Amino acid sequence: MPKAIGCADMDAFFVSAEVIRHSALKGKPVVVGDSPEHRGVVASASYEARKYGVHSAMAMGEAMRLCPELIRLEVDRAHYTALSQKAMAIFREIAGQVEVVSIDEAYLDLGGLEQLWGPPLAVARHIKERVGRELSLPMTIGIGSNKLVAKVACSQAKPDGLLEVPAGQEAKFLAPLPVEMLPGIGPKTALRLGKFGIETVGQLAQASETWLKGQFGSAMGLSLCRRARG
Repeated sequence: MPKAIGCADMDAFFVSAEVIRHSALKGKPVVVGDSPEHRGVVASASYEARKYGVHSAMAMGEAMRLCPELIRLEVDRAHYTALSQKAMAIFREIAGQVEVVSIDEAYLDLGGLEQLWGPPLAVARHIKERVGRELSLPMTIGIGSNKLVAKVACSQAKPDGLLEVPAGQEAKFLAPLPVEMLPGIGPKTALRLGKFGIETVGQLAQASETWLKGQFGSAMGLSLCRRARG
Protein backbone atom coordinates (compact mmCIF):
# COMPACT_ATOMS: atom_id res chain seq x y z
CA MET A 1 0.00 0.00 0.00
CA PRO A 2 1.28 3.53 -0.75
CA LYS A 3 2.18 5.64 2.24
CA ALA A 4 -0.29 8.25 3.47
CA ILE A 5 1.40 11.07 5.35
CA GLY A 6 -0.61 13.92 6.81
CA CYS A 7 0.79 17.37 7.51
CA ALA A 8 -1.36 18.81 10.29
CA ASP A 9 -0.96 22.54 10.89
CA MET A 10 -3.05 24.56 13.32
CA ASP A 11 -4.14 27.76 11.58
CA ALA A 12 -2.82 31.08 12.98
CA PHE A 13 -2.20 29.08 16.13
CA PHE A 14 -1.27 31.77 18.66
CA VAL A 15 -4.15 33.98 17.55
CA SER A 16 -6.57 31.02 17.52
CA ALA A 17 -5.44 30.17 21.05
CA GLU A 18 -6.26 33.72 22.15
CA VAL A 19 -9.69 33.65 20.49
CA ILE A 20 -10.54 30.63 22.66
CA ARG A 21 -10.09 32.85 25.73
CA HIS A 22 -11.45 36.07 24.21
CA SER A 23 -14.31 35.28 21.84
CA ALA A 24 -14.77 38.99 21.01
CA LEU A 25 -11.54 38.77 18.98
CA LYS A 26 -13.09 36.39 16.45
CA GLY A 27 -13.23 37.88 12.96
CA LYS A 28 -10.99 40.83 13.84
CA PRO A 29 -7.45 41.72 12.69
CA VAL A 30 -5.33 40.35 15.54
CA VAL A 31 -1.63 39.73 15.98
CA VAL A 32 0.45 38.19 18.74
CA GLY A 33 3.91 39.59 19.44
CA ASP A 34 5.99 42.13 21.33
CA SER A 35 5.28 45.86 21.11
CA PRO A 36 6.91 48.14 18.52
CA GLU A 37 8.68 49.94 21.38
CA HIS A 38 10.58 46.70 22.10
CA ARG A 39 11.26 46.14 18.39
CA GLY A 40 8.78 43.32 18.44
CA VAL A 41 7.84 41.20 15.44
CA VAL A 42 4.60 39.46 14.53
CA ALA A 43 4.61 35.90 15.89
CA SER A 44 1.14 35.08 14.54
CA ALA A 45 -1.48 36.97 12.55
CA SER A 46 -5.18 36.30 12.05
CA TYR A 47 -6.40 35.85 8.50
CA GLU A 48 -8.28 39.14 8.84
CA ALA A 49 -4.95 40.86 9.56
CA ARG A 50 -3.30 39.10 6.64
CA LYS A 51 -5.72 40.82 4.26
CA TYR A 52 -3.84 44.04 5.04
CA GLY A 53 -0.49 42.46 4.19
CA VAL A 54 0.42 41.62 7.79
CA HIS A 55 2.37 38.38 8.20
CA SER A 56 4.56 36.47 10.64
CA ALA A 57 8.09 37.78 11.22
CA MET A 58 7.06 41.29 10.11
CA ALA A 59 8.16 44.18 12.32
CA MET A 60 5.28 45.06 14.63
CA GLY A 61 5.57 48.75 13.80
CA GLU A 62 5.13 48.01 10.10
CA ALA A 63 2.16 45.74 10.83
CA MET A 64 0.42 48.49 12.78
CA ARG A 65 1.05 50.98 9.99
CA LEU A 66 -0.51 48.61 7.46
CA CYS A 67 -3.53 48.03 9.68
CA PRO A 68 -4.20 50.90 12.14
CA GLU A 69 -7.08 48.99 13.81
CA LEU A 70 -4.83 46.00 14.50
CA ILE A 71 -5.28 44.38 17.92
CA ARG A 72 -1.97 43.30 19.45
CA LEU A 73 -1.62 40.70 22.19
CA GLU A 74 1.46 39.64 24.12
CA VAL A 75 2.80 36.12 23.64
CA ASP A 76 1.56 33.64 26.26
CA ARG A 77 3.85 30.70 25.65
CA ALA A 78 2.48 28.61 28.56
CA HIS A 79 -1.08 28.80 27.22
CA TYR A 80 -0.01 27.88 23.68
CA THR A 81 2.18 25.02 24.88
CA ALA A 82 -0.66 23.53 26.93
CA LEU A 83 -3.02 23.64 23.95
CA SER A 84 -0.36 22.21 21.65
CA GLN A 85 0.22 19.28 23.99
CA LYS A 86 -3.50 18.51 24.02
CA ALA A 87 -3.66 18.59 20.22
CA MET A 88 -0.60 16.36 19.89
CA ALA A 89 -2.17 13.92 22.35
CA ILE A 90 -5.21 13.65 20.07
CA PHE A 91 -2.88 13.06 17.10
CA ARG A 92 -1.16 10.24 18.97
CA GLU A 93 -4.46 8.63 19.94
CA ILE A 94 -5.48 8.29 16.31
CA ALA A 95 -2.47 8.33 13.96
CA GLY A 96 -0.02 5.46 13.62
CA GLN A 97 3.04 7.65 14.22
CA VAL A 98 3.45 11.35 14.97
CA GLU A 99 6.49 13.49 14.15
CA VAL A 100 6.22 16.85 15.89
CA VAL A 101 7.72 19.65 13.78
CA SER A 102 6.87 22.66 15.91
CA ILE A 103 4.39 23.85 18.52
CA ASP A 104 1.62 23.98 15.88
CA GLU A 105 2.60 21.42 13.25
CA ALA A 106 3.17 17.68 12.97
CA TYR A 107 3.44 14.92 10.38
CA LEU A 108 1.06 12.01 10.88
CA ASP A 109 1.14 8.45 9.56
CA LEU A 110 -2.44 7.98 8.37
CA GLY A 111 -1.99 4.64 6.60
CA GLY A 112 -3.03 1.18 7.78
CA LEU A 113 -5.85 2.45 9.98
CA GLU A 114 -8.78 1.27 7.84
CA GLN A 115 -10.02 -1.17 10.49
CA LEU A 116 -10.17 1.59 13.11
CA TRP A 117 -10.98 4.84 11.33
CA GLY A 118 -11.22 4.18 7.61
CA PRO A 119 -9.06 5.46 4.71
CA PRO A 120 -6.53 8.30 5.22
CA LEU A 121 -8.99 11.06 4.30
CA ALA A 122 -11.48 9.79 6.87
CA VAL A 123 -8.73 9.56 9.51
CA ALA A 124 -7.71 13.16 8.84
CA ARG A 125 -11.32 14.33 8.95
CA HIS A 126 -11.76 12.58 12.31
CA ILE A 127 -8.64 14.27 13.70
CA LYS A 128 -9.83 17.70 12.53
CA GLU A 129 -13.24 17.11 14.08
CA ARG A 130 -11.75 16.04 17.43
CA VAL A 131 -9.38 19.00 17.63
CA GLY A 132 -12.15 21.40 16.65
CA ARG A 133 -14.71 19.95 19.05
CA GLU A 134 -12.47 19.43 22.07
CA LEU A 135 -10.06 22.35 21.73
CA SER A 136 -11.90 24.82 19.43
CA LEU A 137 -8.79 25.05 17.27
CA PRO A 138 -9.03 25.35 13.48
CA MET A 139 -6.48 23.30 11.60
CA THR A 140 -5.58 22.22 8.09
CA ILE A 141 -4.38 18.78 7.02
CA GLY A 142 -2.69 17.97 3.73
CA ILE A 143 -2.24 14.31 2.75
CA GLY A 144 0.33 12.89 0.37
CA SER A 145 2.60 9.91 -0.23
CA ASN A 146 5.49 11.79 1.42
CA LYS A 147 6.08 14.75 3.72
CA LEU A 148 6.93 17.19 0.93
CA VAL A 149 3.65 16.64 -0.93
CA ALA A 150 1.68 16.64 2.33
CA LYS A 151 3.27 19.95 3.33
CA VAL A 152 2.44 21.61 0.02
CA ALA A 153 -1.10 20.20 0.09
CA CYS A 154 -1.54 21.64 3.57
CA SER A 155 -0.41 25.10 2.47
CA GLN A 156 -2.78 24.96 -0.51
CA ALA A 157 -5.78 23.98 1.64
CA LYS A 158 -5.44 26.72 4.28
CA PRO A 159 -7.27 27.86 6.27
CA ASP A 160 -9.30 25.13 7.98
CA GLY A 161 -9.04 22.83 4.97
CA LEU A 162 -8.43 19.21 4.09
CA LEU A 163 -6.72 18.10 0.88
CA GLU A 164 -5.48 14.71 -0.29
CA VAL A 165 -3.12 14.21 -3.22
CA PRO A 166 -3.65 10.63 -4.45
CA ALA A 167 -0.59 8.44 -4.93
CA GLY A 168 0.69 8.79 -8.48
CA GLN A 169 -0.71 12.32 -8.85
CA GLU A 170 2.12 14.13 -7.07
CA ALA A 171 3.79 15.65 -10.14
CA LYS A 172 0.43 16.67 -11.65
CA PHE A 173 -0.59 18.38 -8.40
CA LEU A 174 2.69 20.27 -8.06
CA ALA A 175 3.16 21.23 -11.73
CA PRO A 176 1.13 24.49 -11.89
CA LEU A 177 2.40 25.85 -8.58
CA PRO A 178 5.10 28.55 -8.33
CA VAL A 179 8.52 27.11 -7.52
CA GLU A 180 8.47 29.00 -4.18
CA MET A 181 5.76 26.61 -3.00
CA LEU A 182 8.32 23.81 -2.76
CA PRO A 183 9.83 23.59 0.73
CA GLY A 184 13.50 24.48 0.54
CA ILE A 185 13.19 26.95 -2.33
CA GLY A 186 13.56 30.47 -0.97
CA PRO A 187 13.33 33.85 -2.74
CA LYS A 188 16.94 33.81 -3.92
CA THR A 189 16.69 30.35 -5.52
CA ALA A 190 13.32 31.24 -7.05
CA LEU A 191 14.81 34.42 -8.53
CA ARG A 192 17.74 32.49 -9.95
CA LEU A 193 15.44 29.88 -11.49
CA GLY A 194 13.30 32.67 -12.92
CA LYS A 195 16.28 33.99 -14.85
CA PHE A 196 16.29 30.67 -16.71
CA GLY A 197 12.55 30.93 -17.39
CA ILE A 198 11.67 28.41 -14.71
CA GLU A 199 8.75 29.79 -12.68
CA THR A 200 6.52 26.78 -12.02
CA VAL A 201 7.23 23.42 -10.41
CA GLY A 202 6.25 21.75 -13.68
CA GLN A 203 8.90 23.70 -15.58
CA LEU A 204 11.44 22.75 -12.92
CA ALA A 205 10.45 19.08 -13.23
CA GLN A 206 11.16 19.21 -16.96
CA ALA A 207 14.70 20.50 -16.44
CA SER A 208 17.33 17.80 -16.74
CA GLU A 209 19.09 16.54 -13.64
CA THR A 210 22.47 17.12 -15.31
CA TRP A 211 21.66 20.76 -16.06
CA LEU A 212 20.37 21.41 -12.53
CA LYS A 213 23.50 19.88 -11.02
CA GLY A 214 25.63 22.06 -13.28
CA GLN A 215 23.81 25.23 -12.23
CA PHE A 216 23.24 24.54 -8.52
CA GLY A 217 25.78 21.91 -7.54
CA SER A 218 25.37 18.17 -7.31
CA ALA A 219 23.47 17.91 -4.01
CA MET A 220 21.13 20.86 -4.52
CA GLY A 221 20.56 20.08 -8.19
CA LEU A 222 19.50 16.53 -7.38
CA SER A 223 17.28 17.80 -4.56
CA LEU A 224 15.54 20.31 -6.85
CA CYS A 225 14.98 17.62 -9.46
CA ARG A 226 13.48 15.14 -7.01
CA ARG A 227 11.33 17.69 -5.17
CA ALA A 228 9.84 19.05 -8.39
CA ARG A 229 8.73 15.53 -9.31
CA GLY A 230 7.12 14.96 -5.95
